[in-house]
Amino acid sequence: MGIVVVLLVLWLSSAVGVVFWGSRDRAQTADAIVVLGAAQYVGHPSPVLKARLDHAITLWSRGLAPVLIVTGGMGVGDTTSEGAVSRQYVMKHGIPDSAILVENQGRTTRESLRAVAEMMRKRDLERAILVSDPFHMLRLSIVAKGLGLTPYTSPTPTSPISASRSQMWRYVLSESFKVPLVFMIARTEQ
Repeated sequence: MGIVVVLLVLWLSSAVGVVFWGSRDRAQTADAIVVLGAAQYVGHPSPVLKARLDHAITLWSRGLAPVLIVTGGMGVGDTTSEGAVSRQYVMKHGIPDSAILVENQGRTTRESLRAVAEMMRKRDLERAILVSDPFHMLRLSIVAKGLGLTPYTSPTPTSPISASRSQMWRYVLSESFKVPLVFMIARTEQ
């Protein structure tokens, strides 16, 4: 019975952490803004990806970082990567190609952030504003720290997922189980 209570308390703490982390924007001056990929449809960003990119464009326009890194590989049946679609989108919205780096191989958060960490390390960059949906912020921060980055999370305020309470809580529930696992993995990799 005691172990069940401990596990329940740990899970509730994780769920509260996911909600809390997603409710605070920690954006500040950094070396780069990193946009985590999401689906693209035939060369156009999905509503979720578009919301993330629009938020990153706003942060870049505020002068918070000189570099914008877009991420995301190709899904099954795709003819282009999320990263390539994101690059085209932000360029159409005024960000010069010279300010954009593209990670276009990662299919998971960890794969993309690992590649981003390597790209940043090669350029002597360390501080990153991480842009994604609110539910994703705590896990992103843990993974990025484990990879040697200094993360500042900035949740997308116009996320279509957050607009739907049932969908948002489904993602929060999923993240509340992923966060402890990612935390344990990050601790063993250090």
